[in-house]
Parts: sequence; C-alpha cells; structure tokens
Amino acid sequence: MLFTDRSDAGRRLAQRLEHLRGRDLVVLGLPRGGVPVAYEVANALEAPLDVVVIRKLGAPFNSEFAIGAIGEGVRVVDDAALRQLGITDGQLVEIETREEAELQRRILRFRGSSERLDLTGRVAVIVDDGIATGSTALAACRVVRALGAAEVVLAVPVAPPDWTDRFGSAADEYICLETPRGFFAVGQWYANFTQTTDDEVIALLAAR
Repeated sequence: MLFTDRSDAGRRLAQRLEHLRGRDLVVLGLPRGGVPVAYEVANALEAPLDVVVIRKLGAPFNSEFAIGAIGEGVRVVDDAALRQLGITDGQLVEIETREEAELQRRILRFRGSSERLDLTGRVAVIVDDGIATGSTALAACRVVRALGAAEVVLAVPVAPPDWTDRFGSAADEYICLETPRGFFAVGQWYANFTQTTDDEVIALLAAR
C-alpha cells in the first residue's frame, strides 16, 4: 500500500504543493472521497477549502460516456460528441434536467446556505483521492475554468502511469505522487479506503 488513508495521502500531497503557498488559492475537493485529501492540503497551505460539485452528462445509451458536465451555473458540452452520437436537443434537455436536480441536491447537502467561494482570477487546486477513468476530474477542470479560475491545478495522490494523456490542456499543472504499474483501481493503493460519508464532507468543510 502507498497510503495509510486519505488523510495520510493529503498530508503527503500537500508537501508537493508547497510551491503554491502564498498565492491566491482555493483548494477544491471532489466529493466525496477527494474532500479528506483536500482538507489536509488546504490546512497545510493555509488556504480556503471548498467543494467542486459537478455532474457528468452521460450519453443516453451509456451514462459513463461523458458528453459534458454541469457545475454551479456552468454548462460544458462536447458538441463534437453530440454530433457523433446523434444526440438530439430533446435528449440533451432530459439528461440535463435529471442531473441538475441531483446537482442541486448535493450542493444543498454539502454547503447548506453557504455560497461557493469565488474563483475569479484565483488558482483553483482540484484535489481527488486518485484518478481512475479521469472523467470526473476532467469535467471539474472544465467547470472551474468556466467559473473564472485564472489557473487550474489538478493534484492527486495516485493515478495510472499515462494519466495526463487523457486531460490535454484542461489543467495548467498536473501533480501526482505515485503512478504505479499494475494500476486498476484507486482503492488498491490505500490500506484504509472506506467510503467517505456526506456528514464527513460537511464536517471537514465546516472545520476550514
């Protein structure tokens, strides 16, 4: 195992992000598992912590095939994928309506009445507990860019060796502590990879 748990991974990841100390940062955890990692990063760098709540827009025939994403007031759609797959406007509206309802439910659950932190002109450090397919992290990069971040950093403890190939220019900087061979799931590299609960996410956000 590479990491004891998500907190251990976060403390170690924070050491690799020391070059960002003193800049106008916002650390953004991907709920749920990315938030305990992000909490340690934000704590070490004395930076504010928030979540980046997004929902992938999955194709009608395969919800895992992302045709876009929605965030807080932001919609990112892959027009080329829509044309290629022949997805109609009606189908897209149906998908968005369903995912928007779930997005708002999660925002209310995690933030309550609190407003999201303004990203305009700031360095957005997106943190997850690891990269598997990368589709959620890719969507997060696009959403925070659209929300006005001047610079996007994607930072994770563990990912496949070729992980950056799937992101292109979505982020300005990519940080990963370990890229082991034989990677097939994030959880295999943690001694403790128990599921993070909504309540734990809420408590960590309140603690920062």
